[in-house]
Amino acid sequence: MPSFPRAVKQALVGDPDAVFVLLGNFEVEDVWGQGEPGLPRMSFSSGNSIAHRMDEFALLVGCAGDHVVTKSAPDADYLAYLADLGVDLPTVHNPAEQEPGRTVTRDVLADPALLERLRALAAEGAYLAVHGWSELEEELARRTGLRPAGSPAAVCKAVNSKVYSRRLADRLGLRQPAGFACATIEEWGQAVEGATRLLAAGERVGVKDAYGVSGKGIVVVEDQRRLEQLDRAVRRRAERDGDDRAGLLVEQWVAKRCDLNYQFTVGRDGGVRFDFVKEALTVDGVHKGHRMPARISAAQEEAVREAARSIGTALAADGYAGVVGVDAMVGADEGLFPLVEINARNNMSTYQVPLQELAVPEGWTALARQYPLRLTAPLAFKDLRRAMAGLLLERPGQAGMVVNNFATVNAAASAATGRGYEGRLHGFLAAPTPEEADALDARVIAVLADLTGTQAPGTASGATPEDPAK
Repeated sequence: MPSFPRAVKQALVGDPDAVFVLLGNFEVEDVWGQGEPGLPRMSFSSGNSIAHRMDEFALLVGCAGDHVVTKSAPDADYLAYLADLGVDLPTVHNPAEQEPGRTVTRDVLADPALLERLRALAAEGAYLAVHGWSELEEELARRTGLRPAGSPAAVCKAVNSKVYSRRLADRLGLRQPAGFACATIEEWGQAVEGATRLLAAGERVGVKDAYGVSGKGIVVVEDQRRLEQLDRAVRRRAERDGDDRAGLLVEQWVAKRCDLNYQFTVGRDGGVRFDFVKEALTVDGVHKGHRMPARISAAQEEAVREAARSIGTALAADGYAGVVGVDAMVGADEGLFPLVEINARNNMSTYQVPLQELAVPEGWTALARQYPLRLTAPLAFKDLRRAMAGLLLERPGQAGMVVNNFATVNAAASAATGRGYEGRLHGFLAAPTPEEADALDARVIAVLADLTGTQAPGTASGATPEDPAK
């Protein structure tokens, strides 16, 4: 039985053998950001059918006695492949109908029969464990009687704000780029003055929406004219809405060597358990994957761990319990910026941990990657497996790739026209060395390009085109 899911259960409900009903409600930030002021005319509701099918990642963080709800039934051959690898699969449930443009939570809430099945699990003592808690997931818990394995939605939303992250880093004395957290228009005015000084000194400035995610809700300002345009737009929005709130972050755009993502779990008792640190692969702020282990020094890793202890203790004091992902950076000067932002939810990296335990021997390298596809017809897993013979991992201890989400491949098929549709394959690659992992990545790209006619996107060490997912 995998150790990570049991450790999370112990931290959240005090019982490593508790039964969880798992829900991968990706795009929870859309709900958190509703009604919040931020960057004018910016919408974070993507209605993204591919992002919503990332719900299938929840298959990987359960145990055999758990349950998971996905928008549609997973490909049967894909489930068999995971089982043959030794993945400890939970029981899968699906709503009678799913709409590609809505989250799995909304699909479940619209299905009376599925709600009744979940009530039966609640009567047996099951908990609800979700990607991130919003008012929708709390409604689902109320309507089914499933006990929440996590913090109240209001606490999760507050902690997830970039304004909260900036002010917490100030309070803890953690290194940050020069910048300002703006909860009000008055604070925004002070930030604009500070940004003007940075621009005059030849710096660039990033303006971030408090609830933006993965490259959405960021404007990079390079000159005073653009800053003044943005200032006018923010003030017009405030005057129009009669709302003095701002919900913005203004920071110097610093040079960096790499991005990091680390995770810790805050228990109900306030204890903080460090889970991992990984190197995040990003392009223009958009998440593309992870490299494990992160290419950082022992001193940098210890600084990350110390930051996790401090941040976790502060979050516990503010009433938060659950998984926490923190984005960080290593600057061009090798100095650490240990708190760029807090994600009060599961992260892409969360869903990789059971595969690390299963398929990555000590001392090996792993890559988590996403591969864009251009399809003209639905692709079955058995056909993908045939095309990728010799590349897919067939048993732990070998080098190869595990498909860790197949639903995103065909998520957009139902709305496709005769011109085809975009898909995305998620893969987890394991190899003895970084060089072998990069070579495997390049071979996967080449095979997928031949299979689908997709233009090769570049390897894990290089650039990839912008993608709507996080």
